Amino acid sequence: MNYQNSLQFAIEQDRNDKLKSYRNKFYFPIINGKEAIYFTGNSLGLQPKSTQDYVLKELEDWATHGVEGHFLARNPWFSYHEMFANPLAKIVGALPSEVVVMNQLTSNLHFLMASFYKPTAQRFKIICEAKAFPSDQYAIETQVKFHGYNPDETIVEINPRKGEHTIRTEDILKAINDNKDALALVLIGGVNYLTGQLFEIEKITAAAHSVGAYAGYDLAHATGNIKLELHKWNVDFACWCSYKYLNSGPGCVGGAFVHEKHHSAKLPRLGGWWGHNKQSRFKMEKGFDPIQSAEAWQLSNAPVVAMACHKAAIDIFDEAGMDILCDKRDKLTGYLEYIVNCINTEIKNNNYKLEIITPADKNQRGCQLSIVAHGLGKDLHKQLSENGVIADWREPNVIRCAPVPLYNSFEDVFRFGEILKTLLNK
Repeated sequence: MNYQNSLQFAIEQDRNDKLKSYRNKFYFPIINGKEAIYFTGNSLGLQPKSTQDYVLKELEDWATHGVEGHFLARNPWFSYHEMFANPLAKIVGALPSEVVVMNQLTSNLHFLMASFYKPTAQRFKIICEAKAFPSDQYAIETQVKFHGYNPDETIVEINPRKGEHTIRTEDILKAINDNKDALALVLIGGVNYLTGQLFEIEKITAAAHSVGAYAGYDLAHATGNIKLELHKWNVDFACWCSYKYLNSGPGCVGGAFVHEKHHSAKLPRLGGWWGHNKQSRFKMEKGFDPIQSAEAWQLSNAPVVAMACHKAAIDIFDEAGMDILCDKRDKLTGYLEYIVNCINTEIKNNNYKLEIITPADKNQRGCQLSIVAHGLGKDLHKQLSENGVIADWREPNVIRCAPVPLYNSFEDVFRFGEILKTLLNK
């Protein structure tokens, strides 16, 4: 695509955008009397305007039916989670039986590790990426300790090479091979939260399986952002949150994937009544009889009010479709990359430089670009905020920007560039 650093170009792209109507489906924060340039969908997605109606419907049914709402509500609460199976399966590339909405991200990670991290004296090591999201690090560390192992001897972290910001796939594959006799699990974030790097999930999974290890993924920054094919890639398990690219609200319910090959396996698991055989659930008998699907990993009944927020957002995704979202994502993030590179040539102060550390290859990233602001401190982020830009700052000098295809525009990207350039030239 031949980009141009002009407002006219941005307006023309927005005029031809097949997703332009979706912007009006979301609420934007207002700063200085104008809609903010919102580039933090990788942290918390915007609220769909339909969310309030979805939640109100459940509150009305609760008021009308009381406990009978489990069966008489317009969307019966007893089976509420089942409505997500088909649309979520399309988002993550799975069979409907392989996905379930439940709990929250780190809770799901622990529950899945209870099944897929089974250390023995021979096989006990876990491979993960260095600088994974802290919650993942804590989950892995405490799981290792729970099983009586030393994290320093058990966890193998893969770092970028000296002078590089992202991790090479060949280094991950080498680590898998180097630890093949002791490796129990490879557990990696699908997209690294700090750099925005998309890992080669299919290759990593195949390598893990070739040495007899499981492969699992935290897809918090990938679900709703990347075209995933979890079933086809033979991934063992994955989990994600719903409040980033899935726009379901702060702390909303998470999701999980378990490949169908494990549904009938006698894996260890932590049971609860909502994972028990639906036909005998209300007989209240002893003996956990797991559902033969990912639903078996559920423990409790659905938090319906939170799930109503999730349903409002997922219905929008189902209507738009991942193919068209990913196509616009690449164009929009590519335009942001182009604008940042243009600014670098126009900065008058030689002490300042913007360095994009997210891979330039669109096949190795999603919406997010992580920009190192050399020579600048957090005051730059403060000034961006004061000028109507909501982006994310990570110490010591990284600005994370994620133009989201559902609601961001080319004009957003152009305006961001003009504001950033003005601030840097002051």
